[in-house]
Amino acid sequence: MGAAVAAQLRRGGARVIWSPEGRSPATAERAEAARLEAADGLADLLERADVVLSLCSPAAAENVARQVAEHGVENGTLYIEANATAPRRMQRIVQLLPGASVVDAALIGPPPVNGKRPLLYASGPPSAVSRLSGLFAMTDVQVRPLGEEIGKASALGLSHSGYRKAAQILAALAHGVAEQHGVARQLTDIAAQEPGGYPTRTAHIPDAAANAWRWAPELQEVADLFAEAGLPDELMRGAAASLGRWEQVRDAELSAADALEKLRTPTEANADGTSGTA
Repeated sequence: MGAAVAAQLRRGGARVIWSPEGRSPATAERAEAARLEAADGLADLLERADVVLSLCSPAAAENVARQVAEHGVENGTLYIEANATAPRRMQRIVQLLPGASVVDAALIGPPPVNGKRPLLYASGPPSAVSRLSGLFAMTDVQVRPLGEEIGKASALGLSHSGYRKAAQILAALAHGVAEQHGVARQLTDIAAQEPGGYPTRTAHIPDAAANAWRWAPELQEVADLFAEAGLPDELMRGAAASLGRWEQVRDAELSAADALEKLRTPTEANADGTSGTA
C-alpha cells in the first residue's frame, strides 16, 4: 500500500522521499518501482521533507512517531498518521508531535493501482486536512474529510477492517474444517448462494496468510477499541491469535492448501494459542 500511495503522490506532482533504513529488500524493490528518492536515514528525510506520511504496520506506528519526534520536526510540518491505530493510540501520537500539524487518517480500500480508487478519510485541523486533500487532488486516492476531532478517522478505519478481516479469518477456518471432512465443495456451493460469502473464494486464504504479520496487530487495535466501547473483544483477539499461526509466512506465496496446513499447526511461539505479534 505504501509504495502505491507514494506513486500516486508522484503522479500528482509531489517529490516523494523514503528511508531505506531497516527496510526489507522487497520494500526497496517496490520503492524503486515507484521511483521514490532514497534518503540517507530518517534525519536526512525529515530535513528534506515538509510532509511526513506514516503508512506501516500499526504495531510500529507509535514507535515511528516517537523516532520522528526524537529527530525533531519543524513547526508547520504536516504529519499524516494513516495507520490502523485505535483513537487512544492516535491521541498519544499527536502528543508526541506537538510541533507538527497532525492529521488522523484511515485508508479504506485496495491499493491505488490499475484504476482502483481507495478512500482516505481524514480528521484534524481544517488547514491540515485541506493541505492533505490538495496533495491527493490529482490522484486516485479520494480524500474524505471527517471534521476536526482526532480519532474519528481511526475509529472508522478500525470499524471497517475489524469486520472485513475477521470475516476472512472465519471463512478460512470454516473452509479448513470443511476440507478436512470432505465437504469443501458443498460449502463453497452454499456460500455461492449467499451475497458476499467469503468461503466461495479460497483465493483470499493465501492473501490473509501473507498479510497476517500486519493484520494481527491491527485486529488487536480493533479489540482495544471494542473494549473501550464496552463491547465484547474476544472475537477480535481470537482472530488475531489465529493470524499468529501465519506469522512466519510473511509476504510468502502459498497455495490455499499450504496456508490451511500452517493454520492447523501452532508455531512454537504461539503454542499457547496467543498471537506473537505485539
